[in-house]
Amino acid sequence: MTAGRLIVWRHGRTEWNLQDKIQGQADIPLDEVGVAQARAAAARLASLAPTRLFSSDLQRAAATAGELAALTGLKVEYDEALREINVDDWAGMTMDELAAIHPEAAARIRSGEPQRRGTAGETVEEVAERFAPALARAIEHGEPSDTVVVATHGLAARVGICLFLGIPKAHWPAFGGLSNCNWVSLLPGRHGWRIEEWNAGSLPEPVMSDDQQR
Repeated sequence: MTAGRLIVWRHGRTEWNLQDKIQGQADIPLDEVGVAQARAAAARLASLAPTRLFSSDLQRAAATAGELAALTGLKVEYDEALREINVDDWAGMTMDELAAIHPEAAARIRSGEPQRRGTAGETVEEVAERFAPALARAIEHGEPSDTVVVATHGLAARVGICLFLGIPKAHWPAFGGLSNCNWVSLLPGRHGWRIEEWNAGSLPEPVMSDDQQR
């Protein structure tokens, strides 16, 4: 048995988000706007009656999860596999600064080609390969009535969800990034997990359609 709904939730805004800096695993806190975003989003997600709550251990995700924990009484379960991509010595740069120092690497990233971040960081593929199993662990041993929430990071969530769903890497760029404190809602169906909503900031509504997804 697995959970009945999986919510993958990006953290609230940080000062580095506002400055368009590459964060990676630098442990940057939420700014005042990010705290307000997390509080508002948590109030909406609490109405889904979540039964388990997982989070990256980086403080911007942990603080976001903490707002939901405060409303629901759930214990936050931390998993390092839910961290953002490791960008090593690129942390704190803007993409323009990166392009000025490492133009070939920046060009490969923009074109979607494989590129390790920094001297000893990760590739996008490596992030997906650690993140997707973390989602599988989060939903195992659940019940159809369960809603599991995972507080995490933008790039890691995007590529990890794609791999979790079995989407070929060539199609990953078709899935846009997540806004601060928005989420992806996934549901189990006849043929595995499927996307209910992507980059959502409001609660899922029933689908009235002749297309019976389940």
